[in-house]
Parts: sequence; C-alpha cells; structure tokens
Amino acid sequence: MKLHADRAEGVNVIHAYTRQSVSVNGQTYTRSILVPPTGDMIDWPATSVAELTQAHFQQIADAAPEVVIFGSGSTLRFPPPQVLQPLMAARIGIETMDTAAACRTYNILVAEGRRVMAALLVEP
Repeated sequence: MKLHADRAEGVNVIHAYTRQSVSVNGQTYTRSILVPPTGDMIDWPATSVAELTQAHFQQIADAAPEVVIFGSGSTLRFPPPQVLQPLMAARIGIETMDTAAACRTYNILVAEGRRVMAALLVEP
C-alpha cells in the first residue's frame, strides 16, 4: 500500500509498506528498522516479536523519543512486558499495532511535530 503525505523538510516520512519492506523517503528497506523523526534509519536486528529482548528496546530508549509506535508485523502481536522495561524506566510511551497501522500512525504524529520513533518489524 502506498501512503501519500506532505513531507516537511528534513522529516522522515513512510511512503509505502509491504509485508517484506518499508519505504522511507523513497528508500526501500527489507529489514526491520527504527524510523526517527529526522536523520538516518537505524537497523533493528529483529524479525519477530518472539526474538525481541530488552536490548532491542534499550536501543530505542537511548534515542529518547517521546513515544514509540511499534509495528509488530502483518498481525497485531504484543511484546512481553519484561522486554519493554528500558522504555518504562525512561518513561517513554509505546503503542503496539500491526506494521501497516504503525506506518500510518507514525506519519500523522511526525507531521504534528511529535518526537516519535517507529519500530517496524519487517518479516523475512
């Protein structure tokens, strides 16, 4: 599905997604990524909710977003609460949804000027 949103200068916008890829600013990624509001995409070495650890979410906490939009893949799957500890300790909010909804929600929040980060699982 293609998404079309106005792109503010210097802001990362998700333009399209499939089960196996995400397109940000016209660049296609076939691996899981973290999408900050500005700057480069960050590799996120996870392909499923089952393999997520606290280290995955510590990587996000270190970036200090206001809120995280977690895209769990093609279906809605919640990560175990214990792996979210780094976000809870840093008082960073997280919303979980399937990756399609996460892409749309991220675009809305980043357009509002929020310090949001999308954590998107891309399935192999």
